[in-house]
Amino acid sequence: MITINPDKQVSEYILSKIKENGGYCPCKLEKNEDNKCMCKEFREQKEGVCHCGLSIQNAACRVKHENRKKN
Repeated sequence: MITINPDKQVSEYILSKIKENGGYCPCKLEKNEDNKCMCKEFREQKEGVCHCGLSIQNAACRVKHENRKKN
């Protein structure tokens, strides 16, 4: 499961920077499809926080969700 950083001030700041950057991760120098928010690097992670700190991925919830989709 992917959630947004619960710190509202942090998440609003990061979202504003993503918007200013045309939807691209503000932490990446290149603007390409791999760096569109949610960046490819984060999407391929099993668990953890994205580089800019906006999104959080929980592996246990992700596995449970994927198993539901199969049934």
